[in-house]
Amino acid sequence: MTGRILIVDTVPTNRIVMKVKMLAAQFAVDACGSRQEAEAIIARNRPDLILINLSDQVEDRHGFCRDLKAAPDTASIAIISIGVADTARARFAALDAGADDVLPRPIEDALLLARIRSLLRVRHARQELMLRDSTSRALGFDEARTNFTHEGRIAWVSDAVGPRHKVAETLKAAVALPVQHFRLDCILSKTSVSPAPDLFVIDGTRITDQGRGLFRLVSDLRCRAETRVAALLVVLPDDNPEIAALLLDLGADDAVASSISPEELGLRAKSLMRQKLLHDALRSTVRNGLTAAVTDSLTGLYNRRYVEPYLAQIAEQARNSQHEFAVMMLDIDHFKLINDTYGHDTGDMVLVEIAQRLRENLRAIDLVARVGGEEFLIAMPRTESGQAHAAADRIRKLISGQPFQIGPKHAPLKVTASVGVATGGLTPLDKSQIATMCSWADAALYAAKSAGRNTVAMSPHNAAA
Repeated sequence: MTGRILIVDTVPTNRIVMKVKMLAAQFAVDACGSRQEAEAIIARNRPDLILINLSDQVEDRHGFCRDLKAAPDTASIAIISIGVADTARARFAALDAGADDVLPRPIEDALLLARIRSLLRVRHARQELMLRDSTSRALGFDEARTNFTHEGRIAWVSDAVGPRHKVAETLKAAVALPVQHFRLDCILSKTSVSPAPDLFVIDGTRITDQGRGLFRLVSDLRCRAETRVAALLVVLPDDNPEIAALLLDLGADDAVASSISPEELGLRAKSLMRQKLLHDALRSTVRNGLTAAVTDSLTGLYNRRYVEPYLAQIAEQARNSQHEFAVMMLDIDHFKLINDTYGHDTGDMVLVEIAQRLRENLRAIDLVARVGGEEFLIAMPRTESGQAHAAADRIRKLISGQPFQIGPKHAPLKVTASVGVATGGLTPLDKSQIATMCSWADAALYAAKSAGRNTVAMSPHNAAA
């Protein structure tokens, strides 16, 4: 997973060691020793995640974290506190200041990287939802935001009896919500969990099979339609960093030791609940606010009305993150001949099938829209020129590689498409420049057609060309 990380630590050797580890994990890294330097880096090169030593005695690092979380422009940056004393008081203070996680030294490398990957997954998911929410508001659909009728549901999953249920009592007191109890084996055997809890707190303190049962449970909950967006917090025996790391990589949102203080457990549970309910609200806005007005009735794809504000949001993200984005124009070759030969109903079948193939083979954050009769636009955030060309060629092969079924009276129909690609976004783009970038992709599409069709052409204006 790509991402930009900022390391803030007064001690130079700590910065150097951590930077080497992050670079080895293929992250882009900045490092500094003071708040002033950190603020300058954030303004210039906004990170996805900050690793900060909160034990520094020179500056008020807790105040810095609070300020970051309070400011709209930086609130979504994930923060991991490193270097604090491993005491309940110090850990709680770090989380209360806004840190998303706390890792005292010595830091287990596998666990640190798993924590980073987990937090970046959440941040990217929120960015996707916020991007689509911003687009809907730009189109005038802010009134569609849903007010939820429940404050949250919590499930305590455990086979333990007696003292272990003190965790459930702690959760009840911390979040002031009822806690439903499930046995581990019952959760695994259930084909559905209804109503779906917003937060599963899973008791993993009785590990007897090297964690395999926990791994299966977390994977299972992430795969089920009704629980895949629920927050998952696993309580483990102390000193199990390897199992914690694997659980985080499998999709758990948090993994904590059983010695955790009630205050810290409550704080983590409340944070996960807020995060989950926020994501629910954003998903509801996308579903309810856009569907009818900005989708193509034939293919179900977004239409031209949706494209302009969405591209503006992608361009803004690209400028802030310093990652290029790609715009592709795809046109079905000889589509008029298909309509003339087989009829418009067959042409519609081809359009619907192409839309389905595009939907199934692109990332969730990529935009696919039908912008003309047989013309489609694809926008891909965080995509450089070489990656864009590879993606466009893969899309081209998805269409040409498998004939289209057009009914029992006709043999399968071979269909091809041409693709034009433009990339950019490292410099600020206004509305007219975004339109220009689309015209570059359109010109590249014309070049692909002129070169014989069923091919990909890159715009000569691409930043990486």
